Amino acid sequence: MEAAFPGLGTLINVAAVVVGALSGMALGHRLGDHVRSVVTDALGLVTLLVAALSAVQVTAPELQEAVGTGVPVLIVLGSLVIGGITGSLLHIEDRLTALAGRVQAYAARSAPATTGTEAADHGASDDPSALSPRERFVQGWLTTSLLFCVGPLTILGSLSDGLGRGIDQLVLKSTLDLFAATAFAASFGIGVLFSAVSVAVVQGCLTLLGVLLGAVVPEAQVAALTAVGGLLLIGIALRLLRLRDLPVADLLPALLVAPVLVALLS
Repeated sequence: MEAAFPGLGTLINVAAVVVGALSGMALGHRLGDHVRSVVTDALGLVTLLVAALSAVQVTAPELQEAVGTGVPVLIVLGSLVIGGITGSLLHIEDRLTALAGRVQAYAARSAPATTGTEAADHGASDDPSALSPRERFVQGWLTTSLLFCVGPLTILGSLSDGLGRGIDQLVLKSTLDLFAATAFAASFGIGVLFSAVSVAVVQGCLTLLGVLLGAVVPEAQVAALTAVGGLLLIGIALRLLRLRDLPVADLLPALLVAPVLVALLS
């Protein structure tokens, strides 16, 4: 599908996330706490499936051909270790949480005040329905931002859009994100809506990169980045399933480290 201008695919994707989030927010008020908790569990399982499909790219023939058999696993390990150390030193998790809190506070100014009884009901439980408004916003924003912005469709689709090779991949991704945003917003609320900004920034930059470079990033580097992204999504799935609260944001630099390691070892 040819695009009228570079970036059209990203605009469609952003619109899909907005529509899905608004639909989920409207639906969520009509669902009980138990139903929303079950929906979150289902999302965690699906995220785990998507993560596994991404992580398996560590066995991609292009990656093994570029760096040799057995080396891709070491590249993923090195990327996570180096990226994790970098992210921890930069306090990325804390900074993003603080940013999300400020955005939530700004968004809540026009929202109805929470009564004392409602505030007491929002305890420190891992159940999304029992989280405070700020915690639900942060969880929803960070979770869906990572889910929507990490993966082969994000990278390849945005680059293809920038190169003028069509927006078929981003249209497919938009359809998937529409349903995912609906389900997540039913549990986490308005934080999911703000992930549309994350999609616009990340995919917009990748589209611009495609316009400037005029060539697709080597498949081996995309495979390494996708494999690392899959492991980050596993961390998100563990949080959704309330099994382990991993500092996934601190591991984000690993996404930049992986292609660099592939380039150095190729």
